[in-house]
Amino acid sequence: MGGRYGGDRGERSELADRVVRVNRVAKVVKGGRKFSFSALIVVGDMNGRVGAGIGKAREVTEAIRKGMEVAKRNMITVPMVGTTIPHAVEYKWGAARIMLKPAAPGTGVISGGAMRAVIETAGIKDILTKSHGTNNPINTVRATLAALQTLKTASQVAELRGKEVEQMVGKRLAAAYRGQEPVASAPQSGEVAPVGAGGARA
Repeated sequence: MGGRYGGDRGERSELADRVVRVNRVAKVVKGGRKFSFSALIVVGDMNGRVGAGIGKAREVTEAIRKGMEVAKRNMITVPMVGTTIPHAVEYKWGAARIMLKPAAPGTGVISGGAMRAVIETAGIKDILTKSHGTNNPINTVRATLAALQTLKTASQVAELRGKEVEQMVGKRLAAAYRGQEPVASAPQSGEVAPVGAGGARA
């Protein structure tokens, strides 16, 4: 497990995981306060599949386990071109606003915090990012996943429009795209997968 609770367990589960945040929640009940934990987890196969989930339980380890299970059920597929994303994208979720841009091989992941956890577990190796607004990791993770889900490659856009790639961008650019160069722009559409939640047992 990543984060402050240990190392990556990808060898056992074939999925990389990151603990983005663990919160202790206190509920006032008759006779005192009842404590539980909430864990935000990101999992991915490092090859274009990634998801996130929130687990709640009385113990930290159980909250993390539940978060991982929810994240696995909410995994999405991220279109990639080589080691980066096909085109730039901006997305707003609540008070979180993020921007993702493709980068040349060797650039690395220019990102931090919750956004970096999503990007790395998805297997993206070269990308530029910016985050504005809230630093709330839940909204940042949701915005990042939603942005990644809107991405489309040149061939996907051409298929949606019923055209050949050459008809849309010309032969020269089409040849570059086939050589796995990032796409300059593409429409953003489709539903997004929210961060799931797993509740604590009574």
